[in-house]
Amino acid sequence: MSEDREGRSDRDGEDARDASDPVARFAVPLERVARVASAVVVVVFALLVASAITGPTARLAVSAGLVAEGTSAWQVLRTVVQFGGFLLAVVGYLAFTDEWDVVDVARPSRIDAALVVGGAVGLLALQYGALLVLAEVGLTTGENRATVAAGDPVPYYLAMIAVSLLVVGPIEELLFRGVVQGGLRRAFDAGPAILIASLVFGIIHLPSIEGALPERLAYVGVVVLLGCVLGLLYERTGNVVVPGLAHGAYNAAIYAVLLAGVL
Repeated sequence: MSEDREGRSDRDGEDARDASDPVARFAVPLERVARVASAVVVVVFALLVASAITGPTARLAVSAGLVAEGTSAWQVLRTVVQFGGFLLAVVGYLAFTDEWDVVDVARPSRIDAALVVGGAVGLLALQYGALLVLAEVGLTTGENRATVAAGDPVPYYLAMIAVSLLVVGPIEELLFRGVVQGGLRRAFDAGPAILIASLVFGIIHLPSIEGALPERLAYVGVVVLLGCVLGLLYERTGNVVVPGLAHGAYNAAIYAVLLAGVL
């Protein structure tokens, strides 16, 4: 665990010492507002960068004859480029703010590896459990467009298993747990930081969900719960690689289930 993360655990004591200082009492809310605003800014920036490069890159690939529009290869290419845009945005944001240490990265230990497996299994169990609870009250969730193949589903799902493990999970966690939650952790205790990051994580999925509004909101609610688990993994390990791999393995398992359904 990094010195920075250890220092965060002393925040309660520091807050208590500063309770009698009116300047400190005023500064803490301002810092929290600034951190929430920074979290929103980096996510919006990531979306803008991804949007700016995904369409042109896909059109260039089509015009060059590398992929045909509306095929599985075209859809996978767009996904990879989109998350490449997220990565560029994260690097750009960290370079601009010079807050590289806000992201905790380390080589996973054996315990971390076990947490990756347990985390992925836990995410799957939580998702299916949440779906059962929603079904009991007469609700279903919307459908994520990323799980619907544009062309032949078999090569698409096979490709997305690999893309989930190597691209989607790690980069999405670098953004939402590393930068967003890590930044919030500078001003908040663990619980609020995890919850705020998870809410942003859930809301950002809303445009990609198809269905009636209640179904879309139910989907977002499930994503927020999953985000909280990933946030706890990051808080527990101090290593963004762990939630990144757990997230990737969870997504890969979803695509493996979809693949089994079309074989």
